Amino acid sequence: VLPHDPSMRPVWMMRIGLFLYDHLARREVLPASATVDLRHGEIGQPLKPRYSKGFAYSDGWVDDARLVVLNAVDARERGAEVLTRWRCADAQRAASGWQVTLQGPGGQERSVQAKVLVNAAGPWAAQFLREHAHIQDSKTLRLVKGSHIVVRKLFDHQTAYVLQSPDRRIIFVIPYEGEFTLIGTTDVEHNGPVGQARIAADEIAYLCEQASRYMRQTVTPADVVWSYSGVRPLLEDEAANPAAVTRDYQLELDTRAAPLLTVWGGKMTTFRKLAEEAADMLAAPLGGSRGAWTQDAFLPGGDLSGWIGTAQRPDGDFQRFEQALTLRHPELSEPMARRWARAYGSRVELLLRDGLGEVVAPGLYEAELRYLHEHEWARTADDVLWRR
Repeated sequence: VLPHDPSMRPVWMMRIGLFLYDHLARREVLPASATVDLRHGEIGQPLKPRYSKGFAYSDGWVDDARLVVLNAVDARERGAEVLTRWRCADAQRAASGWQVTLQGPGGQERSVQAKVLVNAAGPWAAQFLREHAHIQDSKTLRLVKGSHIVVRKLFDHQTAYVLQSPDRRIIFVIPYEGEFTLIGTTDVEHNGPVGQARIAADEIAYLCEQASRYMRQTVTPADVVWSYSGVRPLLEDEAANPAAVTRDYQLELDTRAAPLLTVWGGKMTTFRKLAEEAADMLAAPLGGSRGAWTQDAFLPGGDLSGWIGTAQRPDGDFQRFEQALTLRHPELSEPMARRWARAYGSRVELLLRDGLGEVVAPGLYEAELRYLHEHEWARTADDVLWRR
């Protein structure tokens, strides 16, 4: 829900924008946008009384950690070798392709040969070319830091808010992990090492201030229980405002010698389309193509037909699966069944093949720990608690 602030954009502009949003996007599942009265009902209750009108629209969301891991699991199940905790120490062009030196977590080295090399290092893409592939490229990445804060939940329903700020940016206020609210994001130039991006005090203050402009409950830095920052690798287009830099991606195929495909920019929303385009570009160097196929493919655990029969609608299908899981495994508490259903889908049977086992930590059983170690490369506590 986007509460309307008359001092920002007029109603007619908002309606035109949402009309375009509705008609440019596929609306097979998500409902169309609508005007909502914030003076009545639970949606308006967390907002200050001066916000009486709003606009509701629907969008999708994803757990980025699960998406990345499940893509890796899917690749392995299709024949790929996935080497977590290994880095590319050196890449040299040779007559027959690429000679790549990989370095493992213990310092051990391994040499591999490849027909083509794909540089999908995100914010490290330019650095990889210079320092590891020994290539100087004219492309420049603009690194923009986006930070989020997490506070105790500000409302009890599952609707998120989109807040307009005076600097023309928007802030999202999103239900998060049951008991919390996620607030973000910022757009700040990042000039330091990519791996050392951290939220700054002024970013925390900014997010608290913008949330407090709309929410009845004032949000202060003291309310922040956690925060995180990411770095967006954006193609430099000389825009003065970091928020105005294009979020689009560009694929660059260098075939002067052994083929090298570099991915510049990109974001989660278009990752699958980007990957299909990359595969199409590599068809000729690799000597074959099977065509795009991922649009209708399931990620591991995504095919629920064995539990619920014929698929109908994603939202209703998931609810039916959660109910079926609870009935088949009454030993699972309701919160655990919901979390496992969302995280693992039909692969929950792999978790439960030998029972729950011992309690390792609150909400974490031996069965899940064993599964993550055997099937999802988990090796440390952080792998389990934060990265899966």
